[in-house]
Amino acid sequence: MNYKAFLNNRVQAFGALIFLLLISAVCAAFSFTDNDDFDKARQEIMLRNIGHQVLLHAGDSTSRVLPVKKIAENEYQLQFENAFAFQSDSLVQIISRSLAKNSVAHNYIVNVLNPSDNGVIFGYAIFSNKKDNIVPCSGRKQPKSRYLIDIKFQKAGISTSQKSMLIAGGIPLLAFIGLVVSRSVKPRKKILPEPEYIDKKHICIGKITFDPQKRQLITGDVTTELTVKENKVLLILAQSPNEIVERSRLQKEIWEDEGVIVGRSLDVFISKLRKKLEYDPMIKLINIHGKGYKLQVEYDLA
Repeated sequence: MNYKAFLNNRVQAFGALIFLLLISAVCAAFSFTDNDDFDKARQEIMLRNIGHQVLLHAGDSTSRVLPVKKIAENEYQLQFENAFAFQSDSLVQIISRSLAKNSVAHNYIVNVLNPSDNGVIFGYAIFSNKKDNIVPCSGRKQPKSRYLIDIKFQKAGISTSQKSMLIAGGIPLLAFIGLVVSRSVKPRKKILPEPEYIDKKHICIGKITFDPQKRQLITGDVTTELTVKENKVLLILAQSPNEIVERSRLQKEIWEDEGVIVGRSLDVFISKLRKKLEYDPMIKLINIHGKGYKLQVEYDLA
């Protein structure tokens, strides 16, 4: 399996995902704007129709419903050219029938205001759960006046300004997340599981070719000579890469013919070997405290 290609494909796929998210966010920005404009126009027509139905029920088919006035976010006011009288129950039914066609107008409050002082003549609250409805003063007829009908809807979601803030902050945030995550995807390293033999005489240790018979390390045009004991130590370690080789084993196999083992001698040879293996930074001679040594060879797959 080509690990490098696999990793690159994953990084490219992640980058494509971030790009699609950014494009989606930009498209959503335009979509929000378009939808908001359309919903606003649709809502104004719906409210004007409520005014029209109220006047028709009052017996007025000629006077005008004045332009709908937006008081606040999700709050609108109906104004009329002439005075009219209304029955509270009938007004509730007219508005309910009109708003029943609007899927987002489940919760709302209606107040009928006196135009002279904006005092509330009649008001009620409707909720999606009918048990919560509040309709006081039902059955009463109100005299003629140029009433104002104020309708306030419960917010169905985030407002236009909040959407804009979300989009404005979301796009840089997505870009930042993409940058952080892409940088956090560090190149994987493959650890050599077993010795790699170029041929029967040569062992490949990372980028270095080890020739045990000639006691040489070959890196490109550079050849490094090894002493007899350095050669023995490296051969034992190279035959068991990424495995702990016990200190006692190394001492026994290297110095058994001499009869005398000097404790610090092994550490000296390991230190010299580290310097001679510095041509490849992926090769590490690790001291496992109280146990032994390990030759660790890694391959950078990035």
